[in-house]
Amino acid sequence: MPNQNQTIKPLLQLSPVIPVLVIDNTEQAIPLAQALVAGGIKVLEITLRTPNALEVINLIARHVPDAVLAAGTVTTPEQWDAAARAGARFVVSPGLTPGLLDAAASAPVPLLPGVATASELMTALDAGFVCFKFFPAQQAGGVGMLKALGGPFAQALFCPTGGITIDTAPDYLALPNVACVGGSWLAPAALLKAGDWAAITALAQAASSLRRSA
Repeated sequence: MPNQNQTIKPLLQLSPVIPVLVIDNTEQAIPLAQALVAGGIKVLEITLRTPNALEVINLIARHVPDAVLAAGTVTTPEQWDAAARAGARFVVSPGLTPGLLDAAASAPVPLLPGVATASELMTALDAGFVCFKFFPAQQAGGVGMLKALGGPFAQALFCPTGGITIDTAPDYLALPNVACVGGSWLAPAALLKAGDWAAITALAQAASSLRRSA
């Protein structure tokens, strides 16, 4: 496995919020990425929920060099490999399967695995992971759950994702075991449809001004 602590941790600390992006129209990919980066958001998660997601990753990787790309909703080793070839710097999974664990030993880029329980976290820690997606954050216990996990698992660092908003993000970022949060509010469908990149940059600026715990 790539040294996840040395590769993913600094990336998670680049911005307090990682936008979780579902991009249906490839023509939106470059201006959207440019708008987010202009607002101070450097790490972008492109979910593999659309047929053109890998093309979107490739387009942004080639045309927006300041963007650090993650591929989200990765559930198979094949998707992991394809995302890396497209230009993703790391991949994000909603969970952790034996197949993904087996693939980690020879994977070209590191994985941010999803966990929601103490048992899942223990399994991933035993496998050598130190950074995690806490998903679905709100439904899995939110801030209270992360506080509880921080006691016995102080070495774990999280990017909680799922149901988080600009209003609730500060509560998560105040926790010492949270590096950043994932959120979908930075690229609302209405602004994407309108091509209002200036408004998206403004949302990114507001998100990038949020502060993490020291």
